[in-house]
Amino acid sequence: MFDRPDSVGNRAVLVQLDFGDAGLAERLAEFQLLAASAGAELVALVQGPRRAPDAALYAGSGKVEEIAATAAAHNADIVIFNHELKAIQQRNLEQALGRRVIDRTALILDIFALRAKSHEGKLQVELAQLEHMATRLVRGWTHLERQKGGIGLRGPGEKQLETDRRLLGNRVKLLKDRLKQLEKQRKVRRRSRERSEVPVISLVGYTNAGKSTLFNALTKAGAYAADKLFATLDTTSRKVYLADAQRHFVLSDTVGFIRDLPHSVVAAFHATLEETAHADLLLHVVDAASEDREAQMAVVNAVLCEIGAGDVPQLLVWNKIDMTQGQAGVEEDGYGKIGRILLSARTGDGVNDLRSVLATQIFPTISTDPLAETGSGFSTDDSDRVSR
Repeated sequence: MFDRPDSVGNRAVLVQLDFGDAGLAERLAEFQLLAASAGAELVALVQGPRRAPDAALYAGSGKVEEIAATAAAHNADIVIFNHELKAIQQRNLEQALGRRVIDRTALILDIFALRAKSHEGKLQVELAQLEHMATRLVRGWTHLERQKGGIGLRGPGEKQLETDRRLLGNRVKLLKDRLKQLEKQRKVRRRSRERSEVPVISLVGYTNAGKSTLFNALTKAGAYAADKLFATLDTTSRKVYLADAQRHFVLSDTVGFIRDLPHSVVAAFHATLEETAHADLLLHVVDAASEDREAQMAVVNAVLCEIGAGDVPQLLVWNKIDMTQGQAGVEEDGYGKIGRILLSARTGDGVNDLRSVLATQIFPTISTDPLAETGSGFSTDDSDRVSR
């Protein structure tokens, strides 16, 4: 499973410690997919139980020796922890292992950097990376004292670390200012949609639940979709016509969530994630084929609460039923309320059921005049490229 001799410079040893949390197998499978999505060549896996993280090395001296031996045996370039490491732990581990060490947060941010295509998406990723890096600058400069003098090198007497922090702080401020301008533009577009009474529906869900595939099935937009975590970071909004209601609505694809999503990511993407809180309805897309789906749904709901979208009405969409041998359809509770919609976005089975449900869910409180939104100013090509 792990041997792939074609990769260069990214031979990785993965480290997953067991602190007694539930769903360890699912966490491990997700971790391996994350590493592969970042382009790592997975050469070995080190596991082990532990009561609590070690203050200095996170894994403890004995386990670190095992990791070092494994890394040496497989000629690994990097060691990746499926945990969040403190700066001091990361520095100590790199010294002990003689190799690069990154944690789960840095791994996710690296994938985001690979996936971001739009200008705003790239700005948000860079901001998250810089804010994560700010706590670890000391790692790169511990060997330096004051800047040496000399022709062209006589600085203000700052330590190199202080200079680096100052430059980083300036860049962070610049990125935040640019993102605020983009946020203002997005608010103008949102007010335009609100005035035209065009409903907005946002797709939300755990990463790799099939949101982009469902987006394509409903809009025919051809958005990038793949069996990868965070396959598409940039979100697109499209106007969709519902024949049953003879009306349009705006469908927005949003960033896929993941457990232990770094706070720096949530903070950096807050402006675009905030769009979800202004939606009229959320389509919570669930991977019906995942044994971990209940935990994944809880993660999504927790992030929605964090970004202020916890009170937005939800419609559960269980996707990938073609992988579970289930039947497409609409499930209702004993009171006739829709519980969930089962479908396969890949095959299209059940997508028309979703369309019919949307027609009854989003238009009862809005004028039934099919010409109501004429001149809304929201073109079918209008696209908010944000985080995904």
